[in-house]
Order: sequence, then C-alpha cells, then structure tokens
Amino acid sequence: MHAHPGNGRPQARRRSPFLSVAAGVGAVVMAATACGGSEPDDGTVELRFSWWGADDRHSTTQQVIDLFEAENPGITIVPEYTDWAGYWDRLATSTAANDAPDIITQEERYLREYGDRGALLDLNEVELDLSGIDPLVAESGDLDGQTFGVATGVNAYAILADPQAFEDAGVEMPDDETWTWDDYIEISAQISEATDGEVVGTQSMSYNETGFQIFARQRGENLYAEDGSLGFSQETLEEWFSVTEQLVENGGQPGAAESVEIEAGGPDQSVLSTNQGAMAHFWTNQLGGISASSGRDIELLRYPGESTEDRTGMFFKPAMFYSISAGTEHPEEAALFVDFLLNSEEAAELILADRGLPANVDVRSHIIDSLPEADARSAVFLSEIEGTIVDGNPPPPIGAGQVVDITKRVTEDLTFGELTPAEAAEQFMSEVEAATGEA
Repeated sequence: MHAHPGNGRPQARRRSPFLSVAAGVGAVVMAATACGGSEPDDGTVELRFSWWGADDRHSTTQQVIDLFEAENPGITIVPEYTDWAGYWDRLATSTAANDAPDIITQEERYLREYGDRGALLDLNEVELDLSGIDPLVAESGDLDGQTFGVATGVNAYAILADPQAFEDAGVEMPDDETWTWDDYIEISAQISEATDGEVVGTQSMSYNETGFQIFARQRGENLYAEDGSLGFSQETLEEWFSVTEQLVENGGQPGAAESVEIEAGGPDQSVLSTNQGAMAHFWTNQLGGISASSGRDIELLRYPGESTEDRTGMFFKPAMFYSISAGTEHPEEAALFVDFLLNSEEAAELILADRGLPANVDVRSHIIDSLPEADARSAVFLSEIEGTIVDGNPPPPIGAGQVVDITKRVTEDLTFGELTPAEAAEQFMSEVEAATGEA
C-alpha cells in the first residue's frame, strides 16, 4: 500500500537503513565556562549526562551507562534526569550557573536557544563518528556552519487510520500514494455521515503546527526559513485553515467544543484511542500507544497531497539531540560517550526506538528484528517514505516553544467561528513573529 510514488527525490544516496516545552530558556545567560564534570582523586573522569523521560527510559539508560563504564573503566557517567515538565527549568538554571551537564539531551525547539548563546560545543571540534547518521537528519543540528547537536533517532508525522472504522462506515481506505486534500475532506465527511456522527472522519489537524509544516513544504515553502523567519506565505496558511473550516462545516471532524476536549486529553483520548473516529494526525512513534489504547490494528498513511502538489512535504524529524556543553572540562571523553550512544549496537539493543528509530542507519538495521510490533511497522513505513523525502528542516527559531500555544489558541478561535481562515492566518503570523523576534 505504501510503495514509492516516485515524485520526490532523496536528499542524498544512502544505504537502506530499515529493513533486514514546557519551560522557556530565554532568561538564561549562557556562558562557555561551565564546570561540567569533576575529576575524583583517583583520576577517574566524571561526566554528567542529562535527559528527560519516564521511569522506563531512566532504567534503560542506566543499563546503557553501565555498559559504557564497563568498556571505559576510566570514565564515570553521573545520570541527571527528570520528567519533561521539569527538565528545561533545571537545565536553564544549571546553565545560567555555569554548571551545565557535560552531555545534554536537547530538543529541536531549544537547540538554537542554547547554540546561539554559546552554551553548546561545536561537535566538529571533537572526535565523533557521524558517518553512519541518516543524511536526512545528519545536518539537523547544524547552525551557521557549526554542529550543536546530533540526532538520537528519527520519526515522522503522519495520518493514523483505523481500518475497522472505515469498514464499519462502508467507506474505502484511501490510496495514500495518490490521495489529495479534497479527498481527505470528502472521505472524512462520508464517514461521519455514514455513521450518523457516531464515528467522525477525522480529528482536528490544526492543533499541531507540524501538519501545516508538511502542507507548506508540499508547496515549496516551509514553517521557518534558515534564518528563523517565517518561511511560508499568508495565502498558504489561509488555505490550510480553510481545510479545517470545511471539515467543521461538513461534519468531517468533531465540533469546536468537543475538539477542545479531545485535544486536552492527549493521545489517550484521541478519536482513534476511544474508537470514535477513523483518522488522526500523530508521530509515527505514537503508533504503539494509540494502537494499544484502541485495541485495534491502526495503520500509518502518508499525508494527502504528497503526489499531487509541487513536491513532497513529509520529513524525518530528529526525535531529540545529543549535545555537549561548551564548558565541559572533558570534551574528548564526552564525545566518546556520545559516540557510544549513537554507534554502539549493544547500546541500541537496549534503547531500541525509545529515542526514535536510531539515527545511525546500520544500527537501525541491526535492531529492526528486536522492535516491538508497532515500532517495527513504523520502521517499515519510514523505509517506504524515505525515498520520497526531499530534505530536512532548519532548527526552529528562538521562541518556537511558544508556537504550540499560539497554534492551539488560533485554531480554537477558528473552529468556534470567531475568525475566518484569512483572519486566523493573519493572527497566527503576527503572534509567531512577535514570539520569535522576527517581526
């Protein structure tokens, strides 16, 4: 079903890799004199490594640390972890105090913030083997000729669909190699109509700016340009919002109040998880959780318009980044640990897809047969769209974390009928420019 449509072109020739925030940091004064790890009296190099996540990630990462320390007896890794909500406050505070961890897990929205303020080491200055990194994300941590982060792994934003919901409504699943945005609108309405609204065609797509990023890329534009300014036209954004307006009007998606409630409930309360809808927009690494919640075999679909617009818009997103503090006292040892995280097959056998499907294509192939079923299906899907992806995206500008809330607020006003698509586009652009300092 997901054979290459052949209309895109890969960014570079490469080996087949698959088959066989909450708190801002704008107030931080960055400095490149952070102490980083300390050196105990016995000569052992001590490195601090920070990450966010749940208990499963913490225990797995500790196993990876144990592996590394066994192979490198002169280096001790001190773990520093918290949940997502507390991570950025903690990192901002420690960095402002010149006490940043030596190895820092970074996220796309904040990479430029830390990189531009001199808090991150240029990874070109240390010995780090990046030759195996997928070309589609290999430069995703680059800013102005420097490399401030390397992708831990990859995922993609896609449409998740419930074949049983389609069957119950008597509507055929779309051919995701050829379907258009008009098809998406029509199919959504057909499902809602056939079930008297008991099952909606789709969940609102406008709450996440990533969907619009794909839509803009299909038209040769982008959410952000290389310099951090807006990379799309107001006309394109108005067209995007008009799709949502049509879906509200034809009943293809839930009404405004219900959409707000569904969005607030997160993936567990999505129309797919609750068996109340046929389609929703999520990251590929969320397939497992949503499939488990729904009790059904959810499928991944390409975005509409991938074969009918100017070019393909889907892309590989770095799940997160590994960075090294500019102030570490042990840059070479820190690089050795990052190299291990990226390139060790033994480490990957533990991490699997927890930090995205491994960015190293050979490592990705090595662990493919060990993945849980949903992650394995995501890997197959990513392998099938890989050849159609044209390029990646530049790191978002400083302030991009605020765009999440701006997107939700403008979408709510649109769906409640308080804004037209044209007014919504104008408001979104004005607010994002103010938030990112690009006005």
